[in-house]
Amino acid sequence: MIRHLDIIVKGKVQGVFYRKSTKAVADQLGVRGFIKNEPNGDVFIAAEADDTTLEMFMDWCNEGPQDAVVTSVETNEGDLKNYRNFEVVKRSL
Repeated sequence: MIRHLDIIVKGKVQGVFYRKSTKAVADQLGVRGFIKNEPNGDVFIAAEADDTTLEMFMDWCNEGPQDAVVTSVETNEGDLKNYRNFEVVKRSL
């Protein structure tokens, strides 16, 4: 069963290639959704996949790329949006 998670990643996660690295992992795992920087320094991710895939993806989110320092990851389950792929959003709309 496919689930939707809204994920907020806190810590040193901007300016360390977190979005680009996360997109590569999402594409590899087959996660659909998007990732964007928030004005307060957090990173927001909308992710859709099955439970096993989301678990692997969440492991990545808690770790991040080499220079990232993840202090916390918050998740909330939401309604499916049926994204077609995983995208990096450059600016908030």
